[in-house]
Amino acid sequence: MTYRAPLNDMLLALNHGAGLKAAVEAGHYGDFDPDITTAVLEEAGKFASDVLAPLNQVGDRNGVKLADKKVTTAPGWPDAYKRWTEAGWNAVSGPEAHGGQGLPLAINAACTEIWSASNVAFGLCPLLTLSAIEALDAHGSDELKDIYLGKLISGQWTGTMQLTEPQAGSDVGALRTRAERAADGSYRITGSKIFITYGDHDMTDNIVHFVLARLPDAPAGTKGISLFLIPKFLVNADGSLGARNDIYASGIEHKLGMHASPTCTMTMGDDGGAIGYLIGEENAGMRCMFTMMNQARLGVGLEGVGVADRAYQQALAYAQDRKQGRAVGSKGTGSDPIIAHPDVKRMLMQMRVLTAASRSICYATAVALDVSVRAKDAGVRAEAAARGALLTPIAKAFSTDIGNEVAYLGVQIHGGMGFIEETGAAQHYRDARITAIYEGTNGIQAIDLVTRKLGANGGASVFKLLDELTEIVRRVEASNDPAFGTTGAKLRDALGALDRSSRWLLEKLGTAPNDALAGATPYLRLFGSALGGCMLANEALAARSENETEGARHVALARFFAETFAVQAPSLEKTVTDGADAVLAADAVLVA
Repeated sequence: MTYRAPLNDMLLALNHGAGLKAAVEAGHYGDFDPDITTAVLEEAGKFASDVLAPLNQVGDRNGVKLADKKVTTAPGWPDAYKRWTEAGWNAVSGPEAHGGQGLPLAINAACTEIWSASNVAFGLCPLLTLSAIEALDAHGSDELKDIYLGKLISGQWTGTMQLTEPQAGSDVGALRTRAERAADGSYRITGSKIFITYGDHDMTDNIVHFVLARLPDAPAGTKGISLFLIPKFLVNADGSLGARNDIYASGIEHKLGMHASPTCTMTMGDDGGAIGYLIGEENAGMRCMFTMMNQARLGVGLEGVGVADRAYQQALAYAQDRKQGRAVGSKGTGSDPIIAHPDVKRMLMQMRVLTAASRSICYATAVALDVSVRAKDAGVRAEAAARGALLTPIAKAFSTDIGNEVAYLGVQIHGGMGFIEETGAAQHYRDARITAIYEGTNGIQAIDLVTRKLGANGGASVFKLLDELTEIVRRVEASNDPAFGTTGAKLRDALGALDRSSRWLLEKLGTAPNDALAGATPYLRLFGSALGGCMLANEALAARSENETEGARHVALARFFAETFAVQAPSLEKTVTDGADAVLAADAVLVA
């Protein structure tokens, strides 16, 4: 089956789960007209269904090829990318001063889900270009912006993010790539990077690499890292392309999934060093790179949402068509569609509600980031920035964990056919796996949530959010709608568990930090479950007030989530607060 963007669900999540409607009404989006949102997403959905989705399995089966230091993408890829840029999709949220459309990040986030659902390996390329745009716009010189920003925003050129080396993955401070100052103010970079997504390809005539390297006199560790812009082809004074720069793809990885996305080993320095230009200040590259990474982490979370939704759509269609066994109480003759069996219903509902919860969390992150730069009031911007920082690791880790879980269930619903490549269910499972690893593993996101985001301002951002979620629960309970079942009570219990866990972790950060770290991952899951459940309940309340039929559907979804997943919160709390000793005693077991 092909992909169809779930526009009604996406708009509900944007406007009510994520709070876009309230932010617009509060004036935080200036003169942005929210009425265009539906039109943008409708067109994005059409492009995804007509152009990108048909290439998904083509790319998976053909992969990419490297010959003579040049990477060739799968059949149809360059033409699809050309059509993508001509339609203006790369420029959706780009700054208008450099040719972008200036639409909110929240709108682009919904589009990112669509690209990821229809063809995640394709969507990964513009996702990283968007991060490059953010870093260049925030930290680049006016000269570099004039040369590169417009081409990146239009999509005429693409961008990469180059951190990882064999000995320096998550430990970025251990990198060895070297930069030497040149007399003309540029730099010469030598070294190699691994796992570089779209490090080379044939879809554009130039690629703009953002590379971390260390100067000879730099301090040790992350305080001595600088960020450099290194074009594949140098740019002449008139804007035309000049000589080939000394940066090449020297290898491509053969991967579990994402076969159509070239993952390259990049080599610099075979011919004197790649010519690079400093972004920001010397030895301040990590601050610049985090601008890229935080944007990319939200994008990767949306990849999780997209793959999950695609896997759900496919599993639902299969379950409606595949006949196997007789359902209890069946009145017909012969076999029934497997969707009639309660266990298959359960799995499909799990897929559906987990996808919806992660979607709302990602969209809420985008809205917070929008308000942090768009609101007129400085206090509102600061509060939104704190909210966006808090939500980013949850959006990345919770949503990509969900992408993996939902894709797993998709294979299970297909049964033996899910284990066969022809159905496509296995591809979703394989493609989803990397999302929990790259742009900071999900364990690192959990550590960031506990040590930096929870720890900031004594947990003020967390407890303010908890107050808002408690108000949603109060409204659910006040509705007296029997269709909600025990939703209110289950969500109230989940928020209580989150509150107690947060306070316990704050105490341990000051007295026994390893105890806090041992509980970081279950805490992130607890946070995502409580947050996602409350967001779905808020969407159900809004849907019920606007349309009785839609409202009933979303009330059922919110109830299923609360009574199936939010109910796990007390157990997760116990894992956080009581599990540290068991984790820290593992050295007695983990021996060769």
